[in-house]
Amino acid sequence: MRTKMTEMFGLDTPIFAFSHCRDVVVEVTRAGGMGVLGTTRLSPQELEAELRWIDGHTDGRPYALDLALPQKLEKVRPMVERDKALPREHVEFVEKILREAGIPPLPPDEHQRFLDSSPGYTLTARGGMELIEVALKHPQVRLVVSALGVAPKEMIDLLHEKGLKVGALVGRVEHAVSQVNAGIDILVAQGMEAGAHTGNITSMVLWPQIVDAAAPVPVLAAGGVGRGRQMAAALALGAEGVWCGSIWLGTRESELSPEMRERFFAAKSEDAIQRRVFTGKQCRMLRSKFTDAWDAPGAPVPLPMPQQIMLVEEARARIERAHKKEYMGYYVGQLVGDMKEETSTKSVVYDMLTEFADAVERLQRQIGTD
Repeated sequence: MRTKMTEMFGLDTPIFAFSHCRDVVVEVTRAGGMGVLGTTRLSPQELEAELRWIDGHTDGRPYALDLALPQKLEKVRPMVERDKALPREHVEFVEKILREAGIPPLPPDEHQRFLDSSPGYTLTARGGMELIEVALKHPQVRLVVSALGVAPKEMIDLLHEKGLKVGALVGRVEHAVSQVNAGIDILVAQGMEAGAHTGNITSMVLWPQIVDAAAPVPVLAAGGVGRGRQMAAALALGAEGVWCGSIWLGTRESELSPEMRERFFAAKSEDAIQRRVFTGKQCRMLRSKFTDAWDAPGAPVPLPMPQQIMLVEEARARIERAHKKEYMGYYVGQLVGDMKEETSTKSVVYDMLTEFADAVERLQRQIGTD
């Protein structure tokens, strides 16, 4: 395949795979696409270890990093200040959910690890710059993508100075214009079908809008892409490649537990709902008894980011540890309705390419070309 994205990075196929799992990043990169490692859960030391491992398993091929840098962020505070930082009403509400579900506290050592953390720190400009300083030690990192807002100018300038490309996720034309004006090299147009933080415009409407508004800046299509026909539609609408996230969650390389994957395989597309429960910003996730509790009459309004992360992060860990499957939730897009059984990352890539080729061939027959 030949698009602006394959030419820019020397790829065999313009499939960009966002994942928090290094194994997925490696498998897609080795298959000829570009793996994109999510960094929001990693300290600089953890990121260094992950990148070193990826470098050792990708045969020198390029890969990318994704940073979340929200434009508006409440003060980041350590977990030890939880009682000062969070309203009592919210803390008691979460504890009530867990107590009624029979979910016990974490063991003391695991609880201490949460107290030692500062949820949301890597979402700040300073935290993001610390991660970039690590990334710049790894020449195979060729692209850094920012989410939730325009990256600081000094960050963009530094990346360009070191020869890296800079991308950004956008969900509206106004966002795309701001990113282009900031000097972004690539835009990821993410429709509302996507998992995690999304806007309100569907992919089929958004993709051509961003392509037209951003030209000649190349655009990757995101939001509901996990099959070859969807990839063909994206390219037909002017995109230079696709950005996929949810589809990798059903693979055996995924970071998810077998129980969480089972929940995905049983879910329908309408079970992927938009709520502010996990982060404080609009976010698409799998519906669960935990999210239902926040929809019930009398439930408090979710806090801003990162306070809401601070509120629910340990609760989510307690749910996982207790194996309370019906309370488990995770970020996932409406594509979850297509995920029926465990597969491999490599199989997903090859199945996408095969279906893409079939879709193009079918279209060529329909319009009477060879």
